[in-house]
Amino acid sequence: MDKLLVTIAQGLVEDKQAVSVTVDEPDAEGVVVYHLHVAPDDMGRVIGRQGRIAKAIRTVMRAAATRAEVKVAVEID
Repeated sequence: MDKLLVTIAQGLVEDKQAVSVTVDEPDAEGVVVYHLHVAPDDMGRVIGRQGRIAKAIRTVMRAAATRAEVKVAVEID
């Protein structure tokens, strides 16, 4: 799952080396939180206008998680 998030983010940003993902352990409800880190200059590219790209990234990750039968959340740091 983290490779999918990295691949999506690297396609959006200019500084591909700055993309990293950290994963939290599942919480009490079983939700795994993925923290996406990008360069400050690329933050706008990942979030998009009115958060549309960020929402699309979260939708794709949720769809992939459904196939793997897990719950995920994506936070952009």
